Amino acid sequence: MFWQKFIEKFSVLDLIIIAMLSALGIATKPIVVPITHIITGPLLIPGGVVAGGFYMMWLVLGVGLTGKCGTATLIGLVQALMVFGTGIFGSHGAMTLLSYTLPGVAIDLALWFTRHRVCCLPCSFLAGVLANICGSGLVNILYFRLPLVPLMLALTVAALSGGLGGIIAYKILHQLKKTGFGHKTA
Repeated sequence: MFWQKFIEKFSVLDLIIIAMLSALGIATKPIVVPITHIITGPLLIPGGVVAGGFYMMWLVLGVGLTGKCGTATLIGLVQALMVFGTGIFGSHGAMTLLSYTLPGVAIDLALWFTRHRVCCLPCSFLAGVLANICGSGLVNILYFRLPLVPLMLALTVAALSGGLGGIIAYKILHQLKKTGFGHKTA
């Protein structure tokens, strides 16, 4: 019942956008991860804290394109199911569902509270920051268990990277809207 009501608010175009952005997020991961390890290796922090900003960009962009609350959560869930189902990219088993979906929940909650939909640079930046901190923090809790000082460094880098991902998403959205594509009020 809840699922049906939730999914009915999305048009077919919205669902296509969600599926495409989910696939793009997963497809770009093997390209981004090795590059980020060059930066994070010497700092002894997990590569995902930097790469996460790029992953979260797709979730932020999805909300901007559809203008609907729940989009980021749905993109994260679809990505989790893709990773979980295929076992690619070092799947963490059932925890994959949490580590991919909760950053989307963080974006949707933040934008719901602020009543924004990736309509301006500050809300886009905030969405990226919160998503990447959520994802990086969750992965740390589940797997890495870094001591406090490295954890604070990792979360600070995650915030910066996530914010940059949010800015990139906003700039892409701004360019797409010039062509007439995307949600009209965002």
